Amino acid sequence: MTPQELRVFCLEFNASTEEFPFGPEASVFKVLGKVFAIGVLDEMPLKVSLKCDPDEAVRLRKDHAAVVPGWHLNKRHWNTVTVSELPDHMVRELVEDSYDLVVAGLPKAERLRLDRP
Repeated sequence: MTPQELRVFCLEFNASTEEFPFGPEASVFKVLGKVFAIGVLDEMPLKVSLKCDPDEAVRLRKDHAAVVPGWHLNKRHWNTVTVSELPDHMVRELVEDSYDLVVAGLPKAERLRLDRP
């Protein structure tokens, strides 16, 4: 997955935005103001930090050398993934899971607003 493919995929989710609160190099993808992915898209190798269920985070780190505790994030809930070392479909699943976790934590009214066309 290329940096541009990662950006496009993150922005395909309902109400997702890309912001740069940490400077022009770090892309922060949010849904209704809540972060679901962070990455420096021009860095090689490409890495992205993603929210993850704590038990799943531990399993992923154990099973994949490309998945490590989130850099500068709550290591219980965030993993940093080296994109080039995992199959594209797995990266997509991890990004989608991160988005879904963040949406699940939103207030009900905001979740319902996301469901509207």
